[in-house]
Order: sequence, then structure tokens, then C-alpha cells
Amino acid sequence: MNLKLICCEVLYREMCWLVARSPNQVDVEFLPKGLHDLGGAKMREGIQQRIDATAPDRYEAVLLGYALCGNGVIGLEARRTPLVIPRAHDCIALLMGGRETYQKYFDAHPGVYFRSTGWLERGENLEQLSLDETRRRTGAGYTLEGLVAQYGEDNGRYLWEQLGAYKKAYRQLTYIETGVEPNRSFEIRAREEAARRGWTFDLVRGNLHLLGRLVDGDWDAETFLKVPVGYRTVARYDDSILDVEPL
Repeated sequence: MNLKLICCEVLYREMCWLVARSPNQVDVEFLPKGLHDLGGAKMREGIQQRIDATAPDRYEAVLLGYALCGNGVIGLEARRTPLVIPRAHDCIALLMGGRETYQKYFDAHPGVYFRSTGWLERGENLEQLSLDETRRRTGAGYTLEGLVAQYGEDNGRYLWEQLGAYKKAYRQLTYIETGVEPNRSFEIRAREEAARRGWTFDLVRGNLHLLGRLVDGDWDAETFLKVPVGYRTVARYDDSILDVEPL
């Protein structure tokens, strides 16, 4: 089959490895990780633009290297070419082989933050994410003085305290090793980050079976959503995660 893969760059190394081994001809387009940080509507708009730019007579399907990802894939339309999307909540589930494995680990390790090759190379650090979110929501600068100047002493200090509140939510950093790493440099960086933050560290072996099935064309209905031409994606608040409806 001739397939087009539109994928988040956080999965860059893993997807390149899998595409090279796929029996299909898969053309790949990576989109910046920052698209996710713009919110669901903007993310959906960016992905839809790339779907619509895909030549309809060239590919049998457009594959999405995304999960639910903050509802960024909800409302995507298959206007000229069918879409195929993994049924998962986020990219951590994709790297761990599926939502069941991810949920089991998450339940046993509350307060865990994940790293992978892509998140270390292309993801922003936690402080920058928190700062950017505050700026997006408030329009304010990054400093305590800037928040106080815009919102007053009490409100400004409250916002500043909330800005650092994320630190209390995490107690562990887990590095997902997927087998595509050239050496131990990514693991070492993750260990150093955990030590710097005073968190415990864990290393888990990822599983690329689900992503491999995506590019190999092994799309069973339980694991993948297939969106026929003339349909759009909708959310389902059960184990299926995603469904379709007519345009």
C-alpha cells in the first residue's frame, strides 16, 4: 500500500525506525510538538490542513501518528482520503504499546512524569511549559513583578504561586526506552533531570508494536479508528475513545 503518515515529531526516531521496516511505502510528514501546546482547536486546525494538502489519488489512507492528545484529533474530517488513528489517549500510551499497559503503570506510579527520546530532543522543559501556559491564559509576563503590575499585589502573588504548583504533582520521572536509542545518552539525561528535581527515577521498556501495526496496515477495529471518506472523528467517553459520524 501507499500510505501517508502525518505524525508528531515527539515520535520522530521511533516512527522513522518503523517506517524503514514497513512492507508499505509510507511517506512521512512530521509536525512540530508545539502544535499540541496551542490547544485542541488549533492543533486540529493544523493537522486538518496537512490532511487536506495530501494528494487524494496517491495514497490509500492517511495515517495519524497521534492519540487523542487533548482532543486535538476530535473533529478531523476525511474529505478525500480515509484516515487511520490509534485508539489511545496520548503519546505515552503509543510508546508503551497501548492504553492498557499505560494505565496499569500509571495507576501503580502516581505522580509520574515521562520522558522519551522525542521528549528529550524536542519537548520543552516543565518550567517553560508552565510559563507558556500562564502567559497564554493571562497575557502576563514571566516574572513576579510583571504579574503584580498587571493584577495587583495579592492576585499577582497568587498567580505566581500557582505557576510553580505543578512541581508538587510529580514525584517520579520515568524514561521509556524503545530500542531505537543510539546509546545511553538519553537515559543519562533523564536520570540527571530526575536527580536535579529530587524525583525518583525509573526506566521502562517501551513497546512499538501498536505504532508498527499502524504503518504496516494491520488495523483491527478495536485498536484503530478507520475514518471513511465523508466522515469526521468524534469522542467517545468509553474504552473505544474515538468514533466517527457523517460530515
